[in-house]
Formats: sequence, C-alpha cells, structure tokens
Amino acid sequence: MCDQLHFDDDLREYESRGLVTRKQFGATLGAGLALMLPQAANAVTVSESDVSITTPDGTADAYFVHPAAGAAPAVLVWPDIFGLRPAFRQMGKRLAESGYSVLVVNPFYRVKKAPTAEAGSATPIPQLIPLAQALNETTHMADAKAFIAWLDRQTSVAKNKKIGTQGYCMGGSIAFRTAAAVPDRVGAVASFHGGGLATDKPNSPHLQAVKTKAQFLIAIAANDDSRAPNDKVVLKEAFAKANLSAEIEVYTDSAHGWCPPDSRVYNEPNAEKAWGRLLALYGKALA
Repeated sequence: MCDQLHFDDDLREYESRGLVTRKQFGATLGAGLALMLPQAANAVTVSESDVSITTPDGTADAYFVHPAAGAAPAVLVWPDIFGLRPAFRQMGKRLAESGYSVLVVNPFYRVKKAPTAEAGSATPIPQLIPLAQALNETTHMADAKAFIAWLDRQTSVAKNKKIGTQGYCMGGSIAFRTAAAVPDRVGAVASFHGGGLATDKPNSPHLQAVKTKAQFLIAIAANDDSRAPNDKVVLKEAFAKANLSAEIEVYTDSAHGWCPPDSRVYNEPNAEKAWGRLLALYGKALA
C-alpha cells in the first residue's frame, strides 16, 4: 500500500476536490515538519527524551515521552514508512499529554538511525522500500518483545495496566504482531491506514492478532478500501469469530496516509476523528 504511484494519485485526487493544496503542506514536507496538532484536553506536563534500546539485533533509537509525575499506561508507536520524525514525535507527545507513557520507535534502526527518510514525508517511496522489505515477521516479533520489556523497566510505566500499541501504514501489521508477540501485556491495538493486515498466508497479521485478548481499532482509508474491498470483510469475520472487540471503519474522503500531520494527504477532520477513537479505545482497554 505504500507505493509512490498511489501517493501521487491520492494527492492529485485531493487537489482536484479542493481537500488539500500543495501550499497547505508543501512547506512542511522537506523537513518532515508537522502542522500544529490541537493540544490535548486537560494536557498534563510531560518529560521527553531520546533513548537507546538494546535488541537482539543491535541498538534501536527511539523517542520516549511520558507524564512528568506518576506512572501511566504504556503505548508503543510504530511509524509509517517515513519513519521516526518530527510529526511522530509531536503525535507521541500529544498522546503523553493525555496520560500515557509513549515510546515512538525507529523501526529501521538495523540500517540507520532516524531520520531514515532524507526529505521527510516528501521522500520518494521507492527510496524507502528496501528499508521496509528488510523487516519481516521475525524482526517484528523480536522488536516488539524488546521494546515492551524496555517499557516495563521504566518507573513511568504502570505495570498493573495493559499496554497499547498503534501503527501507521506498514506499522499497522507490526502493531498486530506486537499483540501476538506479547499477548499477556498488550490490551489494545490500533491500525491507521495499515498495510498487509489480512493476507492469504498462514502467518497473516490478522490471524496472529485474533489469538490475543486485545481490543482493536482499525481505521481504513477510503482509497485503500476501494483497492481491496474484501479486506474489511475478512477482518470483521475473523474478529467476530474470535469474539474480540474490533472497531473497523472505512473513513470517507480519506486517502492512504491521512493521519500523520506532515502527510501530503493529511485530512484533519478524519485524523481528529481517528484520534478521538484511539483515546476512547485506550480509555477503555488500558484503564
């Protein structure tokens, strides 16, 4: 789902419909900067830092932000193919201000430290495909275990609360596998315009996810749904059969990648709707 042709097609469609203009986001793309997100309601004071985490394959760089006082439920964030950058730091900080200890990781640490996309979200997708292709089920599972183990060693993380995980684009399937890798700790999973959630392989992320006891939020881009209309059906049937709570919705007038505020197809109303549903999920599953 993360290919340059689709991104370019999405942008042309959005421009033609007056939903976004190059002027609106053009100044932010090159540096990977994000539009200013609305401040969290009743925002708490947070502490933030860049951290290094030892994994079976090396040292991962990440951004950790959490309420300055007390312990809070942890959330592990998997970025899209453009990786750890200012937009995802801003999203992580906003989530922390809502009362969560948030770790935003660089999934490509085996190859290079962040930033891994030289021009931020304006980086041509073909340049980034090799980074994504170097990851697989084994790396997803190993990283999930290492990152959650690190979170559980932090005094700012509530050990008596379940952990949430959320992923964007390619991060959606990694979030699913995170729940499968550490099923006793992960209580909530969110995927936003996630790619490869339901495949015909026996190790499909959705088949692994339904073996957990987590609650799910799956936000699907309208154009992704038009390309693969049966995916939502497969997901709904699988979660229903497993008797798992799963909110699965196609977001009208949204294009693949609509949630990060530096995206070329950022859709603020739908992004805010999805963010609200995320907070509702965590408020219920991580309480």
